[in-house]
Amino acid sequence: MSSNTNICLIGGSGFIGTELAAQLISAGKNIRVLSRDLRKMKSLRVVPTVDIHQVDPHDETALTQAFTNQDVVINLVGILNQSVGKGGTFAEAHTELARNIAAASKKAGVKQIIQISSLHADAESGPSEYLRTKGQACDILRDSGVPLTIFCPSVVFGNGDGLFTRFANLLHAMPFMPLACADARFAPVYVGDVARQIKQAIDDPEFIGKSINLCGPEVFTLREIVQYTADVLEIKRPIIGLPNGIAKIQAWVMEWVPGKPFSRDNYNSMQVDSVCEDSDSRQPTSVQKIVPTYLGKMNRQSRLQHYRELARRDERG
Repeated sequence: MSSNTNICLIGGSGFIGTELAAQLISAGKNIRVLSRDLRKMKSLRVVPTVDIHQVDPHDETALTQAFTNQDVVINLVGILNQSVGKGGTFAEAHTELARNIAAASKKAGVKQIIQISSLHADAESGPSEYLRTKGQACDILRDSGVPLTIFCPSVVFGNGDGLFTRFANLLHAMPFMPLACADARFAPVYVGDVARQIKQAIDDPEFIGKSINLCGPEVFTLREIVQYTADVLEIKRPIIGLPNGIAKIQAWVMEWVPGKPFSRDNYNSMQVDSVCEDSDSRQPTSVQKIVPTYLGKMNRQSRLQHYRELARRDERG
């Protein structure tokens, strides 16, 4: 499609959506971003080629109106844990939203849907509700008749991610790291590479009808990810791999912690390794190239805070 393609992003204020919007803007695309909360869109509201709409994505009529004159609809919505409130369950955020997108896209004459799913998402065999509902969403969109491209990434990393950044915060806060599923394997893929693939799918009709797995160039166990995070932060913490029985108990307990850092469904998802087959699309950017650029800043900030605290003690002493 040409540079003046009209592209509608659902979930454009999220982690992948923010990077994708930046790349699409640089490419001269016209972007419409749908959000239920306009406060999340402050950085995009000043960009003249971005059209911000406050829309409830679970309202099919409103969604159809928002899709009018849009060539491509990109669904970036995904939740790792369920919460109270509209759109907070896996079924609502993944399956029901996909059903609304399919119906609204057909009515509005959308030319292509791009769905961001997850590696090993499967409506039948997915080990977790997250992976099953992600798979159901893909099936619904396939049945819509609208030309479809699906991307299934492994865990995505980059500045502000829910992987290295989350473990960095936990390592700072805890004297040791009790780790469930320590041997689970991942192929972390850089958010910039994921956005680049999505952008390419908009311009290249060869992507239509395909489901593409995305992984980074290297495979890590969860223990190795946590240890690498600690090394970049230059802090030492014992990492204690938990037996399965205790890991399940930890998952249940963590569901009651604010922010729900771990859940039983997360545990179930990690029973299948999030890695690609040799024939899948491996992206070029390594963890070692990117992660130190943002975790290093956290480390410097931590050091500065430590020095400030020492200075205050000296002043009091």
